[in-house]
Amino acid sequence: MLGRIFKLVFILVLLGAVGLVGYAYVADLSPAQEQVTVPVTLNAD
Repeated sequence: MLGRIFKLVFILVLLGAVGLVGYAYVADLSPAQEQVTVPVTLNAD
């Protein structure tokens, strides 16, 4: 019985690792890039 539990946990961990690697390769997680221009006022007294 204990061997079946370890086998099930091992299979679930293996499937989770394969799913994580697949998601990392397929998903586009790069952020959207845009140019930001902000005027700056300097107090040079």
